Amino acid sequence: MLERTLAIRPVTDAEIDDLVALWIDCGLTRPWNDPRDDITRARASAEADILVAVEDERVVGSVMVGHEGHRAWMYYLAVAPAMQGRGLGRRLVREAEIWAAATGMPKMHLLIRPENDRVRAFYEAIGYGEQKRVMMARWLDGRPLHD
Repeated sequence: MLERTLAIRPVTDAEIDDLVALWIDCGLTRPWNDPRDDITRARASAEADILVAVEDERVVGSVMVGHEGHRAWMYYLAVAPAMQGRGLGRRLVREAEIWAAATGMPKMHLLIRPENDRVRAFYEAIGYGEQKRVMMARWLDGRPLHD
C-alpha cells in the first residue's frame, strides 16, 4: 500500500539531479544517451511531460510521456528499488495513460529491450501486449547504432 504522503506531478527544476540518480539506480541510462538531454527536450515540448512520484520530498518514481500526434509513448518508467512491488509502477503508468488520453491519444506505446524479461512481465501483468513490428533507427549525427 502506498503512503498518503505520495504525490505524482510534473518534475521541477530542483528535482532534475534526483531524477537522473533514480534513472541510474534503476538501470535505465546508457552511455550513448545523456538523460539530461532527454529531460531538457521533454520539458521543452508541449507534447511531452515527465511525471515524478514524490514521497516526503524525495523523487521515488518517474515516467516520461509524450505523443507525436498519432500515438502516445511512455519512457523512463522508474520506481526506486526500495519502493518496488508496492503498486507505484502501476500508478505511474495509469497517470501517463490519463495524460495521453487528455491529449486525445487513443493508444499508448512503449519499447522494452528484448533481454528485459522482468519489465516485459510487469507490462503484461497490467494489460499491455506485444505487437509484432520492426523498429528501425538511425542516429542523425552519423554515430553507429547500439543494441
